[in-house]
Amino acid sequence: MLTDSERRARLHFWRAKGMGPSSLRRIVEHFGGAAEALRVSDTALLEAGLKKEGIAAYRALPQEAADPDWRWQEASDQHHILVPEDSRYPNLLKRIRTAPPVLFAFGNADLLNDPQIGMVGSRNPTQGGKENARAFAAHFAINGLTVTSGLAVGIDAYSHEAALEAGGNTIAVVGNGLDIMYPLRNRKLAERITTQGCIVSEFPIGIPAHPQHFPRRNRIISGMSFGVLIVEAALQSGTLVTARHAMEQGREVFAIPGSIHNPLARGCHHLIRQGAKLVETANDILEEIAPQLNVWLQQDKAPATTQGQLVLTAGNGLLDNDTFDPEYAQVLDALGYEPLPIDRIILNTGLTADAVSSILLMLELHNLVAACGGGHYMRLGSGTGN
Repeated sequence: MLTDSERRARLHFWRAKGMGPSSLRRIVEHFGGAAEALRVSDTALLEAGLKKEGIAAYRALPQEAADPDWRWQEASDQHHILVPEDSRYPNLLKRIRTAPPVLFAFGNADLLNDPQIGMVGSRNPTQGGKENARAFAAHFAINGLTVTSGLAVGIDAYSHEAALEAGGNTIAVVGNGLDIMYPLRNRKLAERITTQGCIVSEFPIGIPAHPQHFPRRNRIISGMSFGVLIVEAALQSGTLVTARHAMEQGREVFAIPGSIHNPLARGCHHLIRQGAKLVETANDILEEIAPQLNVWLQQDKAPATTQGQLVLTAGNGLLDNDTFDPEYAQVLDALGYEPLPIDRIILNTGLTADAVSSILLMLELHNLVAACGGGHYMRLGSGTGN
């Protein structure tokens, strides 16, 4: 558990102009913490790898520079300041080279380690783009994935809204301090997200939105997600920056194709030519990321999603010597080896539609059931996934 003095010291350094993730990480590693680094000489900071300009910017900060951040955190139990040592700091994000050394979160910070899919696109989408964003986001949400986007007008907003309306979770990553509302047009949506999801930023309190902040924001969207879906994008589009970050981070990139006459389809077509996966349905993406989610759930022992997680314990032989949480076993027992519509599964189990959809996704991830198209599912093999 980090001390308050260490957290405040990191916030102080993070406010220095030109201080990037690698610089602050170097300070923490070299001195064993930022609090210790506050007491050392310029020579020691140079030896730690900081540049003269960075040291000058740090020295120019008033002693109380981080006070606004601390006051913001103490103002509400929904305000959180996270560092990589915290359990709620996103595990996937922590693995990227440029992981933010500080994250500000407003809302349910426990969602940050739920399985996420990034969704981004044009600020001025076509009607078809709007409909695709809403349909894909709703399907992801119903199937237990958290939809992560950038709170921008357009595809981002439609994705957030659809996830919430489907009863799922959504995370918004922004390019400004969390005491500032940007864009103002999405104020009501932002308020919904803080009560039903979470808004995240690496920018300290009081920092306004700026064009150069958005590429930095985009690397967090992709860094927290198992994959990123590009719904619509022009060739010269900031959306493609998110796709580039995703590729560099080893994340899956998905793109929805469109008409050759639609300028907002050209960015997607460009990405597909570069290796992004062409998708026509949300299930195309769920099937593609299922193996990664499976590994993540088993090896990283990530926290359960708010819509349920597959739980394996020693027991009754459903999976060799493993058994399930009762509701998972209930859904599995309701399935046969012929495709069964999800409505029948809901009827047979008496569970809610959201619960059944979430459980089916988790069973899919463990290769125990298969989606057969048209909302039908069937059991695989004898419970071994073979």
